[in-house]
Amino acid sequence: MKNRIFTGAGTALITPMNEHGVDYDSFGRLIDWQIDEGIDALIIAGTSGEGSTLSDQEHKDVVRYAVERADHRVPIIAGTGSNDTAYGLQLTKACCDYGVDGVLLVTPYYNKATQDGLVRLYYEYADAATAPVILYNVPSRTGVNISPDTYERLAEHENIVAVKEASGNISQIVELKSRVGDDLDLYSGNDDQIIPLMSVGGIGVISVLSNLLPRQTHEMCMAYLEGDTQKAMEMQFHYFDLIKSLFCQVNPIPVKAAMSYMRFCENYVRSPLYPMEGADAERLMRSMRDIGINI
Repeated sequence: MKNRIFTGAGTALITPMNEHGVDYDSFGRLIDWQIDEGIDALIIAGTSGEGSTLSDQEHKDVVRYAVERADHRVPIIAGTGSNDTAYGLQLTKACCDYGVDGVLLVTPYYNKATQDGLVRLYYEYADAATAPVILYNVPSRTGVNISPDTYERLAEHENIVAVKEASGNISQIVELKSRVGDDLDLYSGNDDQIIPLMSVGGIGVISVLSNLLPRQTHEMCMAYLEGDTQKAMEMQFHYFDLIKSLFCQVNPIPVKAAMSYMRFCENYVRSPLYPMEGADAERLMRSMRDIGINI
């Protein structure tokens, strides 16, 4: 068994912002609330945290701030992947120096990579990182899919410990787990597939939903892991409409709106994203109210 970073629900945390920059007062309050609600880990400056439009200094600062604010209460995982390997390596080393408990590395987007290239790339990251590495497979965003063959090769590296799987391809995920066994921990990267992925060996989720519902998302994962599969399944069904509403536009537009309705932050996202309005916003608010969130 390799170094396991967390079991259960890790929140792909938003980065509260306004027109002046990162809103650290709101960010700190959000981190504390997530931990108080029982979340198992926090992922900082990933897709939901708008890592791709944070400046280099902002990216480092929000990670360092989260590490200090969490103060070892939960693991902190930094999103440090990039389509520029040199920059990604520099960012990874910096975040490791800040004391993160893991790094999340998305496959290179836009310029892409071959499967052999992915192996070489991730080995380079894993050799450079002093914290454990989580692979992030999200081909709908990057245009690159990690094949089961490639997972099997990557699992051989001692510092590559887990994967966030957001391909949505259940058959592929079954194959990858059949090949790597316990050499790679599996986290669902899709909130509508938490329990399906746990049924084939997953140990939790890296979640957008848990921005709003950290305690409930944690409880869903724990119910499954503790053998109450009926409760876990019912919770997956119960939150399905809200999950769909949280992805009615590209993430993190809806979740930023939702967190603003809950008064955690301003409804501000950075260009090329813009705040959600109109029918989609009404749909999201209705879904939130339907499960009892006060807005």
